[in-house]
Amino acid sequence: MSTTTRAAVVESGGAPFTLADVELDEPRAHEVLVRIVAAGLCHTDLGVASGGLPFPLPGVLGHEGAGIVEAVGPDVVGVEPGDHVVLSFTSCGSCRNCRDGHPAYCAAWLPLNLLGGRRADGSATISRDGTPLGGHFFGQSSFAERALVDERSLVKVDRDIPLESLAPLGCGVQTGVGAVWNVLEPRTGDTIVVLGAGAVGLSAVMAAALTPATTVIAIDKVVERLELARELGATHTVNANEADIVEAVQLITSGAGADGVVETTGNVIVLRKGVEALAARGTVVIVGAPPFGSEVALDVNGMLGGKRLVGLTLGDQETQTAIPALVKLVREGRLPLERLISTYAFEDIGQAVQDMAAGKTIKPVLTFA
Repeated sequence: MSTTTRAAVVESGGAPFTLADVELDEPRAHEVLVRIVAAGLCHTDLGVASGGLPFPLPGVLGHEGAGIVEAVGPDVVGVEPGDHVVLSFTSCGSCRNCRDGHPAYCAAWLPLNLLGGRRADGSATISRDGTPLGGHFFGQSSFAERALVDERSLVKVDRDIPLESLAPLGCGVQTGVGAVWNVLEPRTGDTIVVLGAGAVGLSAVMAAALTPATTVIAIDKVVERLELARELGATHTVNANEADIVEAVQLITSGAGADGVVETTGNVIVLRKGVEALAARGTVVIVGAPPFGSEVALDVNGMLGGKRLVGLTLGDQETQTAIPALVKLVREGRLPLERLISTYAFEDIGQAVQDMAAGKTIKPVLTFA
């Protein structure tokens, strides 16, 4: 039996989010019906809504959901009605990368999460007046009061932390944290540079502050975000409007350069600066995603000192392990996500989009009555 719910629908590329009643298919095997309590707004949502990716529209986006299980389909294990859950990306669970504990590099990741808009078998999860809509976004499409969620997209969490504080774990936070913990793996005395102090960048700053790295440099153009980066663990900040990135890093490190760089801006000029700021054997992690087809020119000889350039999806996290660990850090105050979050009522999604695009808020989180 289908479920009618209110959702934010994007009718076509570049159109605003509009609230409308839609129908969710009944939960099939390994699917869960979740009442959404909170959903983070991410730049990926805005990129798809703008028409920048070939996701089928009209459709329902949202991929940082958090809520309460209402019903489970056949063969679901590990959750039951009443459980609190954080929603993240989905994966096939059977390919080589999934079996190796790297589901963010699932062989079917793009169609299952970002481009397909439907289940793996081609069936729709969301419809309106009998017409299928693009859905199954990251296995959830959580910009709705209720979502039909792929079992591999959800992680059970304790009930003692407000879900509004946990929704960003589904994408942005685990991405920034994973860039530091899973790729850079700082050693004692390392220097870590974070390019961009948005939600992902500040998550990387907080993660770096929990490692043996002794120098954490945050670089941005917004003074208020640099001040917040200091409060969250950055030992140094650089205003990119006032100083060259490479020169500033060289000055702070007495000419040694950075051991690790997290690039979150999606700007290829900034990416090249990050590579140039590396020490020998240093690593740049590419997190920010420019438009498809973007290229960056590198000095090949400059790479011969053992420098590495690594692309990253969703922090290369295994969510069933990573998200509970991050929840524990949030509970203990060691990952103060509340410093990043501004809440908006679901019906104010348009304002949240405007404020995010204008840089007025770092991490908008929609709340549902």
